[in-house]
Amino acid sequence: MQVRKNNALEAHLGQRIRAKRMELDLRIAEVAKRVGLSTGMLSKIENGQTSASLTSLEKLCGALGVKFTALFADYDQSESSAQFVKQGEGHKVVRRGTRRGHSYRLLAYKQGPSSQFEPFLVTLSDASEVFPRFLHEGTEFIHVLEGRLQYHHDGALYDLGPGDSLTFNGDAPHGPEELHQVPIRMLSIIIYN
Repeated sequence: MQVRKNNALEAHLGQRIRAKRMELDLRIAEVAKRVGLSTGMLSKIENGQTSASLTSLEKLCGALGVKFTALFADYDQSESSAQFVKQGEGHKVVRRGTRRGHSYRLLAYKQGPSSQFEPFLVTLSDASEVFPRFLHEGTEFIHVLEGRLQYHHDGALYDLGPGDSLTFNGDAPHGPEELHQVPIRMLSIIIYN
C-alpha cells in the first residue's frame, strides 16, 4: 500500500470509517453498495489513499450511523513533546481479529502512515483463530511479553515466547500462524520509512 506522507486527514478519516464498519461487523462491499461507491474506492478511502467528497462522507456517516462531526474527533489536536499512557488506557484500535476477542491498544496517538511509527500492545486470546496475512509499509518489530506463538513472515516460521523479538519488512505477508499458549501479549511497533 503506497500512502502519501502528507495525508494525515485522509488517514484519520479512513481509520475512523474502517473502525466503525468493523465494529458493526459489516463487510466493505456491503457498505460500498449502500453508499453507491465501488469497493475499491471505499478501500482507498479507508486506507487514506484518496480524499472522499463531502457527499460521500455524509453517505458513509448515514450508512454507519455516526455523526458527521464524529469523524473529525481528535483530529489536529495540539501536541506536547511527550505522551504519557497509563496502563490499560491506550487507544483501542479495531483490526482484523478484534471480533475474536483480540485487542489492539495504540500506545501513542499520532496514527497512520503520516506518523513515523505506531506502537501497539497486542493481546491474542483465541487459540482457534484463523489469521489473515498482513501487508503494510515500513518495518515492524514485535516483542513477546507473555504466551507462545508461531509467527509467519514471507514463508518462514518463527517460534516465539516471552522475551523473543522479531523484526521484518511489513511489505511481505506476515502474521500469527498458530497460538500455542494464550493469552499472548506482545509489543508491535511499526516504523514507517
